[in-house]
Amino acid sequence: MAQIAFVNLPVKDLNRSVEFFTALGFGFNEQFTDENATCMIVNEGAYVMLLAERFFETFVSKTIADASCQTEVLIALSCDSREQVDDTVRRALAAGGMPSNGPKDEGFMYGWSFQDPDGHNWELVYMKPSIDYEMKLF
Repeated sequence: MAQIAFVNLPVKDLNRSVEFFTALGFGFNEQFTDENATCMIVNEGAYVMLLAERFFETFVSKTIADASCQTEVLIALSCDSREQVDDTVRRALAAGGMPSNGPKDEGFMYGWSFQDPDGHNWELVYMKPSIDYEMKLF
């Protein structure tokens, strides 16, 4: 079973995307970075490969979705607190991201989302630790 997850996203301007996600506090693995792509580190088991659209096209046979007007994916990341959710979304908006859904408080879970400069949807969520939940795969 896979132990590491790689999400691959096409981007129009790789440098702009790196600047945007750097402003949110993400780091990058320089071993997997060149003029075509970069590896954004989410944590030790999850990475986002930001691929220039022309390079992304070499991996797929279908047309790339225009994320500015179509939703192709919703990337959800957990946070340690409601404050971290709010702070990260505010930094995303200040760095050039676009609003998506407003804050949602479900009682046991709090979330807020934004779109990156390419229109990809990112949702940040905080789940209260008192909730007994377990992720079970298969």
